[in-house]
Amino acid sequence: MSVMDKLKQMLKGHEDKAGQGVDKAGDFVDDKTQGKYSGQVDTAQDKLKQQLGADRPEEPPQR
Repeated sequence: MSVMDKLKQMLKGHEDKAGQGVDKAGDFVDDKTQGKYSGQVDTAQDKLKQQLGADRPEEPPQR
């Protein structure tokens, strides 16, 4: 089992929090690099969210 598979398993059901963490980490990097690599950081954020399943819109509550 790969590290990514283990992460996905651990984060199952908490994809929204994982996405928030990825955003926060990206903002931190942008702040420390004064936005010099913001394009690359945004791309990395998008790809990581895709891998973790955090890029999916929330499902509406079922009745």
